[in-house]
Amino acid sequence: MKKKLKTLRSALKRFTITGNKKILHYKVGKNHLLSKKNKKRKRHLSAKVIINEYINKTQINKLLPYI
Repeated sequence: MKKKLKTLRSALKRFTITGNKKILHYKVGKNHLLSKKNKKRKRHLSAKVIINEYINKTQINKLLPYI
């Protein structure tokens, strides 16, 4: 009997899936050392980004098989 794939819980917390099956994630670089970054830069780092590359999508789909 084939084993059931499990969803990687840490990946589930990091990525969100839209209704059209697009994968969103937050930009990197907004956890620490924020005092030297200006407001505009921090605001742009707050936005969510759609993952476009096919390689990244296939890797994330392996981590989140049932999403």
